[in-house]
Amino acid sequence: MTEQTAARRVVTNMSLSLDGRYARPADPHDMSWVMPYAVTDVARDHLTSLWEPATTALLGRVNAEGFLGFWPTVIGMEGADPRDEGFAKWLVDADKVVLSSTLAEAPWERTTIADRPAAEVVEDLRAAEGGDILVLSSASVIKALLAADQVDRLALTIFPVFLGGGPCLFDDGLPAGRWSLVSQAAGEHGTLALVYDRVR
Repeated sequence: MTEQTAARRVVTNMSLSLDGRYARPADPHDMSWVMPYAVTDVARDHLTSLWEPATTALLGRVNAEGFLGFWPTVIGMEGADPRDEGFAKWLVDADKVVLSSTLAEAPWERTTIADRPAAEVVEDLRAAEGGDILVLSSASVIKALLAADQVDRLALTIFPVFLGGGPCLFDDGLPAGRWSLVSQAAGEHGTLALVYDRVR
């Protein structure tokens, strides 16, 4: 591993239920179960700690449409939490790479569309200068990067609910390896924010 590739970390962020799911079984796009917990101080501070050192956002198409459809509207919104507004401004200003086989061109500024495997895209991003590469809640992208052992920092927000089914983030057959706990925080409603670094 060269010095340059060591400098750019791939950081993945995902919210999980206590039974290890990232979406409801019936409707994977229904994130209402997340909302009571996502607005807690511990969740907001957790996200802030992840985007501040990052210069690139890596997203799947579905998440890009959701994130970039909502977050820019938070800027200047009356009563918006400053941490939410800070993240919204970062997301608008950051370089964004959206993995998609269906989008021909990006409807968002500072965005590149990539129709290639996530691990290949990350290799190219690592070779360029910049801060952390932050993968924002895009399960398909995170799964592909975990399978390729391309995740340097794994950030999880655990919410104290059972979804009783639905897709899991960690599939069988992932590369064996150790992770080191970097930070942990517990907050309102039993929200737990965890950050692990890959031990190589």
